[in-house]
Amino acid sequence: MEFKKALGVAIREARVAKNITQESISAFSSRTYLSDLENGKKDASVSKINALATSIGVHPLTIFALAYLHVEQESNIEDLQRKIAKELTHIKKATQVDL
Repeated sequence: MEFKKALGVAIREARVAKNITQESISAFSSRTYLSDLENGKKDASVSKINALATSIGVHPLTIFALAYLHVEQESNIEDLQRKIAKELTHIKKATQVDL
């Protein structure tokens, strides 16, 4: 699945799991815009994803993780978590940055 479509599916899954309607988050954006996002017809900026995730009540990385689970269909949650943890650890060590 292409990423734009996967991101839309992930947004819808998170919203539905929290029993939130498109109309109830219309303060974030119009229902039409949200529908277009969820159907993979529009792209969203990271700032928009952050605001949308906040209004849904999930961490923005949850939305991205759900999307990548659709893109990388052979992956599962545990494999994705291990991959991300490994990459973050490597970056932290390589740059001496406290994460």
